[in-house]
Amino acid sequence: MTETLHGPQLRPDGVEFRLWAPAHDKVDLLLESSGESIPMQRDEDGFHSVLVRNAGPGTLYRFGLPDGLKVPDPASRFQPQDVHGPSEVIDRDGYRWTENWTGLPWHEVVLYELHIGSFTPEGTFRAAIGKLDHLKTLGITAIEIMPISDFPGKRNWGYDGVLPYAPDSSYGCPDDLKALVEAAHSRGIAVLLDVVYNHFGPDGNYLPAYAPSFFTERHHTPWGAGVNYDGAHSGPVRDFIIKNALSWIEEFHLDGLRFDAVHAIMDDSAEHVLEEISRRLRGCVDRPIHLILENEDNDPSRLGRENGEPADYTAQWNDDVHHVLHVAATGERNGYYADYQGDTDLLGKALAEGFGYQGQMMPYRGSPRGEPSGHLPPGAFVAFIQNHDQIGNRAFGDRLVHTATPDSLRALAATYLLLPQAPMLFMGEEWGAREPFPFFCDFEGDLADAVRNGRREEFKRFPEFQDPDMREKIPDPLAEGTFTSAKLDWSKIDPDHLQFYRALIATRREKIVPLLPGITRGGEAETVADGAVIVRWKTADGTLCLQANLSDQPVGMPEADGMPIWQQGNTGSTFSPWSVRWTLETS
Repeated sequence: MTETLHGPQLRPDGVEFRLWAPAHDKVDLLLESSGESIPMQRDEDGFHSVLVRNAGPGTLYRFGLPDGLKVPDPASRFQPQDVHGPSEVIDRDGYRWTENWTGLPWHEVVLYELHIGSFTPEGTFRAAIGKLDHLKTLGITAIEIMPISDFPGKRNWGYDGVLPYAPDSSYGCPDDLKALVEAAHSRGIAVLLDVVYNHFGPDGNYLPAYAPSFFTERHHTPWGAGVNYDGAHSGPVRDFIIKNALSWIEEFHLDGLRFDAVHAIMDDSAEHVLEEISRRLRGCVDRPIHLILENEDNDPSRLGRENGEPADYTAQWNDDVHHVLHVAATGERNGYYADYQGDTDLLGKALAEGFGYQGQMMPYRGSPRGEPSGHLPPGAFVAFIQNHDQIGNRAFGDRLVHTATPDSLRALAATYLLLPQAPMLFMGEEWGAREPFPFFCDFEGDLADAVRNGRREEFKRFPEFQDPDMREKIPDPLAEGTFTSAKLDWSKIDPDHLQFYRALIATRREKIVPLLPGITRGGEAETVADGAVIVRWKTADGTLCLQANLSDQPVGMPEADGMPIWQQGNTGSTFSPWSVRWTLETS
């Protein structure tokens, strides 16, 4: 097990407690059960440590600063009383693993994004185990869990975490998460976790009180000062983050990580922290590790391949595919959707090459975006028609099922689930779930008011929310009812919708997956008419061909000349609205 400079370490003769507090000459260890205050020794690098012989797993503790402030351990493994309470010593090797899991190749991955708190009525790691058989039958081969690092309160999307090493106690204890991972592996399902290394949440982040050099004013993010990955005293900061990433793989046996908003991780070091993370993770275990980026800049530089394998990062979320398909199905043009309205060439490029915008000017954004990506294999991109952001960024958190017709929804599913890019479903999508997924959190006081008002002001620029009375109808992110509205209702599964998704994913497994290792670069797209494209990818076994009319008008289309894979709608010489045909051309 990798040992970090931070956090408690079990020793044969007790527990060694450590805290990096370079701003203070004196720090005390506070034991909750006995009320003892034990002075810690400071070294020249600002680390305070002490070995306590009567401590062990289950010991509750905090650190006392000279001004009387009591703080949890920033590397706490468990916070049974939330982020402001004491930390608990955890035996990181205490879970008795029985699995013999060897991992999953990336080309076999069908991702399923879920939020632990709203995936089941109970909202816990253990409860999620009970839904794994549903996912296995669906054909899901990997789950991607939204962030779980300890956040303030009882409910949160997860992007306000302040204690990165501690799974939030509202979901269960660390061993409960390990049980979920082991149960998933026993069903052939890999487990990935969304991690946030670009900022810390606004409530419960005590780092500035004793380690102000953890952050730097030289870099700024949408959340404030940047994390100090490259300045003076950045060594312990990098160790804290890199070892956190390692802990999820080594200690919890996860199969990969999804890195949130890496465009906001700024580092001028010779080796960027993202490069060091990928280098360290890829050598830490003897099984496939999948590293996924979110990067709104359409930057393909970290997605290169060596001998067919990822040299750095495995794949990147592809917002462009989402946007072109969403606009096709809904006609929406508000906000960033304005940059995707009515551009069929952009639709074809996003399906064929990954990024739609590859350096062109974006009219709504007012600046160019992206770089060429057609040289990369399709597996370097994750395609989706829904995810937590694209639903939750809407005022009411409404899903695509509320705004698109059934025919257009099926056409979109038949497109992206068979696309050579790695597909990702959002929880409940497979049965047409109608529960919204609005933004929710559990702050208090002035911060709660600021978040509530900020959420409503965010939508003021949209015409439909110019009226203050309309903005008042936007769900209060602090209300418990907003959170409970997001919980999946498993009693309302639409069996026909579910069977449709099962059939598509089974077709992907049987007909598309065997072709993927032989697709080494992007495809070629041809615009047939408004909303209608043909895309071809060269494979070792022939040419994979997609013909799609993603419009509400009939379109003439060349006859297919190949082995049929999937047909959606009427696909003769004239494609009816919302029709899709996949074939493999072997001549």
